[in-house]
Amino acid sequence: MAVARPKREPPRTPERILDIAERLVQVRGFNNFSYADIATEIGITKASLHYHFPGKAELGQALITRYSERFSEALGQIDRELPDARAKLEAYANLYAEVLRGKRMCMCGILAAEYQTLPKPMRTAVIGFFDENQRWLAGVLTEGQADDTLKFTGAPGDVAQGILSTLEGAMLVARPYGDLTRFNAAAGQLLAGLSA
Repeated sequence: MAVARPKREPPRTPERILDIAERLVQVRGFNNFSYADIATEIGITKASLHYHFPGKAELGQALITRYSERFSEALGQIDRELPDARAKLEAYANLYAEVLRGKRMCMCGILAAEYQTLPKPMRTAVIGFFDENQRWLAGVLTEGQADDTLKFTGAPGDVAQGILSTLEGAMLVARPYGDLTRFNAAAGQLLAGLSA
């Protein structure tokens, strides 16, 4: 007997706009798409887009907010589900690998490359994303140092910055090759260097 599946409502227009814009940023960059690109893909007018997001700066701010919230939720899930610091770092690196596997880049990494051309609120939000990640990583490093599952020299915040920079850079280098193994090799070396 077939089980009836509940009807899923289609995503609301603002969510659809954000979904498409996020993909465009992750593939092309923020400065390389227009409202016309989104309107064409959704099948609405540019005026309708402006109703939901008055300007591209507001759209960009909403994108970063949503991306940061989702990333923060993923970090919370890692904290809840994984027992030790080493496993948490592996899961963290896998978040980046999954984005790259989908032939995309970390959205805030792409935006960092365009940093000087972004509106000030977006620049502040990009820095906030990286700061939050660095704080989380520093907490995991401190935890791993305390329970002897991780070893490193230097302050946890400095090492966290190195982890974040390495993973973002590894994505950038792997992207033109279309080769996830390049990213995985860099992430693996990084994690191996932190093993107790």
